[in-house]
Amino acid sequence: MNFCGTWKVYSEENLEAFLKVMGAPEMIIKMRKDVKPVLVIEQNGSDFTYTMKTPLSTRVHSFSLGKESEMTVADGRKFKCTIREENGKLIAETEKFTAVRELQGDDMVETITAGDVAFISRSKRV
Repeated sequence: MNFCGTWKVYSEENLEAFLKVMGAPEMIIKMRKDVKPVLVIEQNGSDFTYTMKTPLSTRVHSFSLGKESEMTVADGRKFKCTIREENGKLIAETEKFTAVRELQGDDMVETITAGDVAFISRSKRV
């Protein structure tokens, strides 16, 4: 499992439906749907720093595998989640969604499921 590096999102499926299910404001949905983020992931043992950069904002999250941490979404709402490693995948679970990040060949694929909506983001290392 080597998620470290800088990744550029090139494909997103069901983003708008996912943001609506998550209760994002309409303004955030409109602004975000045309943006492809850059992700920077750093790892030191079981500690990670995850930075998401868009023209709208830069959000930095730090977490340790197996420990609850607080994250912030684009509109400023906070939530708690625990991220674990399982079979080379990073899995985050919250009350509202489950996110699975994995490497598929040269791509990093994140699938976030909330209710019956699955948002899929694909990135390439840059």
